[in-house]
Amino acid sequence: MVRVVSVSSPAWWPALLFCGVLLLQGCSLLPKKESTEGKPVAGLVRSGDADSTPAKDGKDEKKADKRDAFTVDVRGPEAVRDYLALHLEIQRYRELDDLGATEISRLMVAAEANARELLGTLGYFTPTLTLELNETPESAKAPREIVITVAPGEPTKVSNVQISYAGEIAKDAADDTAAEAQRDSIRTGWALRAGLPFTQQAWDDAKTTALRSLTAKRFPTGNIEVSRAEVDADRSEARLSVTYQSGPAYKFGPLMLRGLSRYDPDGARRIARLPTGTDYDQQKLLDAQQRLASSGYYDSVFLTLDTESGNPLAAPVVAQLREAPLQKVVLGAGFTTDNGPRLSIDHIHNQIPLLGWRAVSRLSVDNDIKSLGTEWNAIPDDKGWRWFSGAELKREESGSYIVDSGRLRGGRNKSSDHIDRSYFLQYDYAQNRGINAPPSASAVTANWGWTGRYFDNNSAPTRGYALALELAAGYTLTGEQTPFTRTYVRGLGILPIGSAEDTESRARRSRLQLRVEAGAVSAKDSAQIPSTLMFLTGGDTTVRGYSYKQIGTVRADGQIVSGRYLGVASVEWQRPFVYNNKLTEWESVVFVDAGAVADKPGELKPKVGAGVGARWRSPVGPVQADLAYGVDTKKFRLHFRLGFTF
Repeated sequence: MVRVVSVSSPAWWPALLFCGVLLLQGCSLLPKKESTEGKPVAGLVRSGDADSTPAKDGKDEKKADKRDAFTVDVRGPEAVRDYLALHLEIQRYRELDDLGATEISRLMVAAEANARELLGTLGYFTPTLTLELNETPESAKAPREIVITVAPGEPTKVSNVQISYAGEIAKDAADDTAAEAQRDSIRTGWALRAGLPFTQQAWDDAKTTALRSLTAKRFPTGNIEVSRAEVDADRSEARLSVTYQSGPAYKFGPLMLRGLSRYDPDGARRIARLPTGTDYDQQKLLDAQQRLASSGYYDSVFLTLDTESGNPLAAPVVAQLREAPLQKVVLGAGFTTDNGPRLSIDHIHNQIPLLGWRAVSRLSVDNDIKSLGTEWNAIPDDKGWRWFSGAELKREESGSYIVDSGRLRGGRNKSSDHIDRSYFLQYDYAQNRGINAPPSASAVTANWGWTGRYFDNNSAPTRGYALALELAAGYTLTGEQTPFTRTYVRGLGILPIGSAEDTESRARRSRLQLRVEAGAVSAKDSAQIPSTLMFLTGGDTTVRGYSYKQIGTVRADGQIVSGRYLGVASVEWQRPFVYNNKLTEWESVVFVDAGAVADKPGELKPKVGAGVGARWRSPVGPVQADLAYGVDTKKFRLHFRLGFTF
C-alpha cells in the first residue's frame, strides 16, 4: 500500500524552487610551463612542493577539446590496482595543462610515497613499485603517460590480539558477573582475529565495534584509552593491542521531561516505561524513545542519558519533546492490488474532553471496502495496560456478496517489546446482500489475543519468527441463541539457509519464509454466526494468484460464502541479488501459496498459487511485487505491497 498523507491542511499548488550558483574560480600556484623540446626527462627527485591548485581559463578552448597533462596507468593485482587508481593523490593534477617534465617528475616521487602509504592501509608493507614516464605525443588523451607497476608482496596477517580494560569494568568483584560477561562478550565478538589479513579498515572497524559493545550497556562514557598495531614487515605479521577505559557504571535515574505544556507529564512517563533504577542499556533507552514517538502525542522525541549529573547510580534521562497538536485532520490516498485506489480522511483528537483518552476516527473508501470507524485509547497504567474501545461500520465485497457489518468492542490491551496482549468484549452484526444471500446474524463474544514477534528487525526482518493466537467464546443473538467458539492462529518464520562467519556473508545468504494460518468456528450447524467472524482468504497477504477474499465455501449454486474452517500455508524462497560482487538492495523470490475454506474440516480443498517476485529495500520499507499464477483460476495476477507487518 502506498499512502500519501497531508497533515492539517492540504497543499493545493505544488511549488518547485531551484537555485543554482556557479562559482568559477582558479589560480595557478605552479611554475610556468617550461619548454621540454630536445630535453631528456628529468630524474626523480623528492620534493614536498607537489601541492598546487588547478588553473582554469574560461577563454581557452572547451574542456572537451583539451588534453590532460598526463594519464596514470596502474598495473598490478586487481585487489590493489583499482584501489590505487582511485585514491592516488597524483590523479588530482592530471588536468593541469601547464605542467612540464620537472613538475611531473616531482609528482611521481610523491606518488611513490603515497602509493606505499595506501598499500600499507591494505596490509601490504613490503611492496615493489616501479614508476615510468612515457612520452605519448600522438595520444588523444595526454602527451605523457605515467605507468605505476605494483607487486604488493605478502599480505600482513594478525599474529596476536591483546584486549585489556581499565576502569570499573576491570575490577575483579566476585559478585559483578555482569562485568565479566560484558568483557567476555567483547572478546568473543572481536572481528579481527589472529590469522586474518590485517588492513587499516578492518582494524578501525574491530575497535569501533568493540567500543559500541562496551558503551551499549552499563558504561556509556567508555572510550579507547590506548590502541597499538605493531607491524613486523619482514615477517608480514601484525600484533594488535587495545585498552578500553569503561568509566563508571551507570543506572537509569528519573525521566526529566522538557517541552511539555499540553499533555500530562505522568502520562508521558507511563508511556515511556523507562526502567528507572536498572543498569543503563542503550536498547532500553531507544525502546522508551520509540514508545513515546509512536504514541501520537509528540511530533518529535529525543532521549539522552545525562552523564554529567555527578551521580552515575541515578543518572537522569532527559527527554526533549515537541508536542503534537491537540487535534488534526489527515488526508490520505493509496493503492493496493487487492482493493484498488483508496481515499481516506482521519480525525485525531489527543485528549477527549472528560475522558482524556486519545481518539482516532477514520473514513475510508476504495473499490471493495467502505468503512467508518473510531478507536479510543486511554493512557496506559503503571504496568502498561490500557483501556480501549472502538466502533466500526463497514460495507465490503466478501465472496460473492456485499456484506454490511457493524462492530463494537471494549477492553484492555498491553504492548511490550515483543508481545502484545488483549482481552475484550465484542458485538458483531452482519447482513449479506445479494441473490440467495446467507441470513443476517449477530453475536456477542469474549475475546483474548496474544501476539509475539521475535524478528531481528520488525520492519524488514531477515530472520526470526512470530506467532499470533486469538480465542473467543460467545453466543449468537439472531435466531436460536447458541454458544460457539472461535479460534484463529497464524505464524511466520524466516530461516536463513547455510552458515556464515561475518556480517557480509550473513547478508548474502538466501532465506526460506514459512507462513501458516488456521482458524475454526465450532457451533451447531443451525447457528447463525455473523460472516465477519468466519473465514475467507485470498489476496496479497494470504494466497497470491487469487483476488481478495475470493477463496471460501462454494455453495451448490456456485456462490462463494465465508466458511467455518480455514487453512493457509506458504513457502517462499528469498535470495539477495548480488551485482559485480556487491550486495544490492534487491531480492528475488519464488513462492508457492495454498489456502482452503470450508464448513467442515474434511471438505477443505486447497487452492494453489505459485509465482515469482522481487523485493526492494527502500528507505520507507520493503517494496514487494509478485506475479502469481492461480492454478484453480488459470490466470496470472499481480500483487504489490509496501512495508511489512505481522
